[in-house]
Amino acid sequence: MKKVFRSNNSVQEWLPIEKIFDNGVVKTKNDKYIKIIKVLPINYNLKSNLEKEAILNSYKIFLKTCNFDLQILVQSKKENLSKHISSVKKFAQNDSKTIQQISDEYINYINNLNINKKSAVKNFFIIIKKEKNNLEKTTLNDMESIVFEELNDDFLRIKETLSRCGNIVLDINNREQCKEILFSFFYPKKSLS
Repeated sequence: MKKVFRSNNSVQEWLPIEKIFDNGVVKTKNDKYIKIIKVLPINYNLKSNLEKEAILNSYKIFLKTCNFDLQILVQSKKENLSKHISSVKKFAQNDSKTIQQISDEYINYINNLNINKKSAVKNFFIIIKKEKNNLEKTTLNDMESIVFEELNDDFLRIKETLSRCGNIVLDINNREQCKEILFSFFYPKKSLS
């Protein structure tokens, strides 16, 4: 039987998240554990041909060593440039007509970029998943600590291999950071403000 969505259903009913632990690990309602890793990208196009080849070889090693469930997620958000535009206007406010004209042209250029969505911020995430091991004679806390340890080992493997590519790999290792990222996934428009 299909579950019908009613307007009085709460978000918690359809959200697949059961719990977010202090270490940033998310437990889903179907007993899977998820760790979110943020990757700061490099500008591949600015690299020399030799550097590009080394990066590609390191990326191949990354793909070969990750023999576990993972998902690569790219989140693209339109940049909010209102503060920057207001500071440019304020700077040019008491200056000569030439500076004001250059500032107006610059503001128009920025607005056109923003309208065409060419001023987007991209966030890169790797999401790794583990299922609870069904070990006999172990408590729930013991099983969770084993899963946490496996997730941390996978994180370290990802960090090591992507660092060879020149990327900075950040561990989302607390509840608040994790909540902010999840909020930006589920409510992208609200997370802009």
